[in-house]
Amino acid sequence: MHRLLGLETEYGLYVEGVDVSDLADEARAVVQSFSGPCAKRWDYRDEDPLKDARGFRATQLTFNPEDIKYEKPTGKHLSAREDHVDHILTNGARLYHDHAHPEYSTPECRTLADLVAHDKAGERIVWACAQTRARQAHREISIYKNNTDFHGMSYGTHENYLVRRDLPFDWLITALLPFFVTRPLFAGAGKVGCEDSRVQGVPFQLSQRADFFTEICSVDTLHRRPLINARDEPHTDPRMYRRLHVIMGDANMSEYATALKVGTTSLVLSAFEQGFLPTIVLRDPVRAIKEVSRHLSGPWLVELDDGRTMGAIEIQRTYLKAAQERFVERDDETKWILKEWETVLNDLETDSSRLADRVDWAAKRQLLESFIESENLSWQDEALFSLDLEYHNIDPERGLYYALEQQGAMRRFVTDQKVRDATEHAPSDTRACLRGECVRKFGKFIEALNWGRIWLNHEDKIVEINLRNAFDGRVKDLYREINESSTLAELVRKIVQK
Repeated sequence: MHRLLGLETEYGLYVEGVDVSDLADEARAVVQSFSGPCAKRWDYRDEDPLKDARGFRATQLTFNPEDIKYEKPTGKHLSAREDHVDHILTNGARLYHDHAHPEYSTPECRTLADLVAHDKAGERIVWACAQTRARQAHREISIYKNNTDFHGMSYGTHENYLVRRDLPFDWLITALLPFFVTRPLFAGAGKVGCEDSRVQGVPFQLSQRADFFTEICSVDTLHRRPLINARDEPHTDPRMYRRLHVIMGDANMSEYATALKVGTTSLVLSAFEQGFLPTIVLRDPVRAIKEVSRHLSGPWLVELDDGRTMGAIEIQRTYLKAAQERFVERDDETKWILKEWETVLNDLETDSSRLADRVDWAAKRQLLESFIESENLSWQDEALFSLDLEYHNIDPERGLYYALEQQGAMRRFVTDQKVRDATEHAPSDTRACLRGECVRKFGKFIEALNWGRIWLNHEDKIVEINLRNAFDGRVKDLYREINESSTLAELVRKIVQK
């Protein structure tokens, strides 16, 4: 994809007999149940959640007052390290907890196949932790890869894209909004009902996250959520790159949907980097994404700034055409994206039920409609909320998505073997393999680490391995040095003291 890519998933958590106010402790316990080799101290010195890409620093982040449910005083006195549990794994990923949610961040990936495999590896790793915790606590634990508890709370699935710094951020906002607002047509996970009590007559919608956005752009993620997140934390050389942190997307169970969601977004960014700027300007992007989500059939009209309306599919075709004109012969992965992007838009125009073998909202809708018909129910029946949730259950024996997959009803993008490999090994062509190999070989000497740096304790002195600018050939050279070093002293001589 000619850029680094990554996904962060906050998983929904249910623990039998445990009150919602105690779920933060349970999320911590699930993460602590990881038993594989790992490093356990994440360093935050390169992070600043208040730094805004538009050139200023926010005064504070906004917090959802409902979060108090997860902050019940327990009387426990935990150190900062005990309170926040982090595991950095041999596959280059990060496993931790965020309030009441186990969270998994994939390693940096360069290909869609690697990214999808590592996203699915995260499901397996989190589920294994949950099973261990369930045996310890003698309680049933369920883990859901979704974005809502259906009681007004939402949790995120964030995408990360390395983007050239010389693209003005205000320009990016304008250029991305029409694409993001209409992307749920193929990237939405589907959802029963509507979270806004003022809105009636929405039995089912395309996106799980659309209901929860109120702003166009800000650094916030927990409350007053923006369509464009402006947090400026590149995790690499800030003079050359920025990290586009996308929080408006859904958690996809479908491998195909994940690949198409990330692949199209990466190609759109590449088109911007080559000078493409769409002339489409939306009148009210926040309202528009909700309207797109809440209509189950076309034309999904969106109001433009000049008072005209434009169909969401037509908007998507504008971006598709720009990508086709620039990248049609680039590589096999790009060819796949362009072909499938066009096919999905064609199916949306003719018969959206054709998407049920690859797009989550279409698969879920077909599943629910079959249940409604067989049980003589209506869309208002509360049983549908439970079925919606079970679609996202990552237990391969209980999850409805996995039942469809086992029946051959859902298209795959990667093999089971590639997913198994991704649970232990990082992509070989990004700096993630350097972190993973250091954890594997020298984990007991790691004092702290983050995405771009590793600090090692060598003879009671802290030495740093800087990976922030480790790309392409530099990754191969560093990996060879780490792999061939039999002792920490040898590694320090080869890398740190050069």
